[in-house]
Amino acid sequence: MAEVGGHISNLTDRLARLTLYRWWRRSIVGRVDHEAVVARIVEDSGWSARFAFMTMMSAGIAVLGLLLSSPAVVIGAMLISPLMSPILGFGFSLALFDFAELRRSLKALAIGAVAAIAFTALIVLVSPLQAPTAEIVARTRPNLFDLAVALFAALAGTFAIIRGRGETIVGVAIATALMPPLAVVGYGIATRNIPVGAGAFALFVTNFITIALSATAMARFYGFGHRLSRRQTWAQTSVLILVFVAMAVPLGISLNRIGREALAVSQTRTLLNDRFGDTARVTQLDLDFSADPLLVRAVVITPRGAMQKTPVLQAALQKKLGRPLRLNLDQILLDAGAGALEAQREELRQAGDMAGQEAQRMTALSKMIALVTGVSADDVTIDRDHRRATAAAAPLPGATVMTYRTLEARAAAETEGWSVIIVPPQAPLPEIAFADNVDTLDAAAQNAVSTSAWAAHRWNMPMLGVPGLPPGIPLERPNLSQRRAMAIAALLKAKGVSAVPTAPAGQRFALMTNVGVPAQ
Repeated sequence: MAEVGGHISNLTDRLARLTLYRWWRRSIVGRVDHEAVVARIVEDSGWSARFAFMTMMSAGIAVLGLLLSSPAVVIGAMLISPLMSPILGFGFSLALFDFAELRRSLKALAIGAVAAIAFTALIVLVSPLQAPTAEIVARTRPNLFDLAVALFAALAGTFAIIRGRGETIVGVAIATALMPPLAVVGYGIATRNIPVGAGAFALFVTNFITIALSATAMARFYGFGHRLSRRQTWAQTSVLILVFVAMAVPLGISLNRIGREALAVSQTRTLLNDRFGDTARVTQLDLDFSADPLLVRAVVITPRGAMQKTPVLQAALQKKLGRPLRLNLDQILLDAGAGALEAQREELRQAGDMAGQEAQRMTALSKMIALVTGVSADDVTIDRDHRRATAAAAPLPGATVMTYRTLEARAAAETEGWSVIIVPPQAPLPEIAFADNVDTLDAAAQNAVSTSAWAAHRWNMPMLGVPGLPPGIPLERPNLSQRRAMAIAALLKAKGVSAVPTAPAGQRFALMTNVGVPAQ
């Protein structure tokens, strides 16, 4: 009886699966004209002069909207963006295992992406507005929500192209996930802001992969590629799951970090409001999470009687946030009896004063660095959000690489809370001298190696050539010259620069810069 019951149960399961399969084939797959959909995708997914032109125009409008911090202009750029077609072509080619169409779509997307980045970089170079705006910064830290946006846009876009309903609108949604990040990549290249460009490129790659693989999954759901073998189907499924998990984990970590930062800002504001009371107002609050320790800047308008001691507030904030921090607090004191109107007037006046003071500080900073580096103030790049100033120094008579490193250190010491980056002109690296029969680095030699590593970082060179460095596996009994080279290589590695062998040297070492490809 048990065996009969088992056979009946298995038969019931098979009938249920067969019924579900027939319903899917009849109600989902049977209503789609597969040949017409594929023909329409193939027709639009390739490269053409029109595609390149429309992509560049869309990118140009997008970057202008980003520089103006205008969401309306950014969204308007999406109306003419043709990026949906090659992305969907790529996704459908994966579903159909059509590698010719895959190469064709990738070629169109690559040409469009390069054209968009180059065109936006050119616009930023000639633009008088180059300061990073909120719209730009928002596209430099991809997180799990960005993946979800791309996922929903891709599902809607694939549904629309398959069922022939609303392709234009969902095309705008897909372009919104792709074109602004490309424009920010161009902005990062033009302003030499590697963190911004790299973050935006990571967002673009995340959105591109999410949209393409979502289109693949949707295409398979509607019966595209149903003639594939079971092995091919399992391969597709495995790749989709692995890629989504691989992207979701780091993006989830990034989202968690953003959430913790937002919570820290909220906790800081709440503590300040509680300590100063209802009669005070926190007008400005900024937390610099890149600083070590955490830097908190705040401006509070408060009655004179509610004035607080900064060290006490700093200790309370450290306990509240559970991490070391430094509090820069400006308290604008109102006389007794001052009401809400006086507070608002003081807030407006303070905002104007702060803006004027900030502009003056930026001008003074640019002039100071320009004076140090021998360039004009307009050639100094000021990144307000990251509080970083960068300048490529002009060749100064008699100046060595060590001279420029010293100038950078002095400039940084005079700009509290800012990081100063001076890129020296190409010049020979300092010699590294050893005493007779000694293979250890004294203070002068360590300083010379550190200066060489500093210059390599400023020139974006990932490696330096060390004369006499043994190649490959370390020797059991290296000679004196090799031990000296190995000591130099070890210190370079500690400074984040790789060492590669060059011609042997004697008692003096001169590191080589023309041994590696500059980092991208």
